[in-house]
Amino acid sequence: METFVIEGGYKLTGEITPSGNKNAALPLLTACLLTDEPVILHNMPLIGDVLTMKMLLESLGVEITEIAPHSWKVQAGNVRLADLDPDHCRKIRASILLAGPMLGRYGKIELPPPGGDVIGRRRVDTHFLALEAMGAAIVYSEREFSLRTSGRLHGADVILDEASVTATENAIMAAVTASGSTIIHNAASEPHIQELCEFLNHLGADIRQIGSNTLHIEGVDQLHGGEYTIGPDYLEVISFVGAAAVTGGTLRIRNAAPRYLNMIELVFSRLGVLWQTEGEDLIISADQKLEITPDLGGAIPQITSMPWPGFPTDLMSIAIVVATQAKGTALFHDWMYPSRMFFTDKLVGMGARITLCDPHRCIILGPNHLLGEKLDSPDIRAGMALVLAALAAEGTSEIRNIGQIERGYENIDQKMAALGAHIKRIKA
Repeated sequence: METFVIEGGYKLTGEITPSGNKNAALPLLTACLLTDEPVILHNMPLIGDVLTMKMLLESLGVEITEIAPHSWKVQAGNVRLADLDPDHCRKIRASILLAGPMLGRYGKIELPPPGGDVIGRRRVDTHFLALEAMGAAIVYSEREFSLRTSGRLHGADVILDEASVTATENAIMAAVTASGSTIIHNAASEPHIQELCEFLNHLGADIRQIGSNTLHIEGVDQLHGGEYTIGPDYLEVISFVGAAAVTGGTLRIRNAAPRYLNMIELVFSRLGVLWQTEGEDLIISADQKLEITPDLGGAIPQITSMPWPGFPTDLMSIAIVVATQAKGTALFHDWMYPSRMFFTDKLVGMGARITLCDPHRCIILGPNHLLGEKLDSPDIRAGMALVLAALAAEGTSEIRNIGQIERGYENIDQKMAALGAHIKRIKA
């Protein structure tokens, strides 16, 4: 097992380019199952979750070749209905994204239960309700889901009972080659869903009203191959924004896709963190105010995670660490996942003044002087938040279980070190 050793108190300075969006790369890889022609994907993030998905696809007979750094050629010409490795499926939540395209092209799949971060119950009912509306039959056992169709999937008027990102993606991939028209109501609209829709249209699909919560899809007989470049990971972009803010550094983040960051910019401005935009770049200066803006009348402000275009739940951990370094008080509320806040006890151990109100809410009184500590990374986003806390802390911190962080962040220690962070990787 490897560990990050971080000596805090050093400013991050320089330029950085984020990796490709993990949450786009995963559904784009599975969408390649919908065509037997070659697809070339550029800006592929080489991270744990993507490599796990690569193994799952290869076990089905998909040929994946690295043709250049971060560029893969994917060809699903000879797909077989093989047994998927349950251990691989348990590693990532996105393994469930195989359901939609496999039903759309082959009419069946045996799918072990998906895994992913341990942040509370993550239901899969929404996926199967959508697929059933298009003609799939689903049998559940403790070991696997068995999905079948009696013929080609058909278009349907689908309303998702929650705006689930992965359920929306599964419904989209099932609908693009279904017979007839599909309307998906209450669809999630995150940047990676927009990328999936644009990618599928590039391969010959007919998806309209992209970016809205009501998608109109006209089924086509088949998709063709193509070439596509995955956009930047906005979660990594904001992780670097947070790292610059808590260390008092100056950063230019190249190719940051600021068009997706409006709500995030609003929330971070309430924490006293501002940035400037130059084209596709973000510039974070060293003179951040780091003071929480109260609500009218001096009331404690509440930062709540919401479906897109609201504030993303995956950035809640980063925002909490930034708030520990800001003057003032803020309430953070993540109603989506009942275990998202549990990592705050590690920040308390470093010296943060945080009151955990219940599994979904915490109050932070800042600024806090953090001290180095030995920590374990519980999940991808909390793990990255602990890296930020260690960068801001006095003394040395050790972060164990870094495999969780590397499921979502590529070479994060090398990127941080290039910006001046005192971070090294050791084998425990």
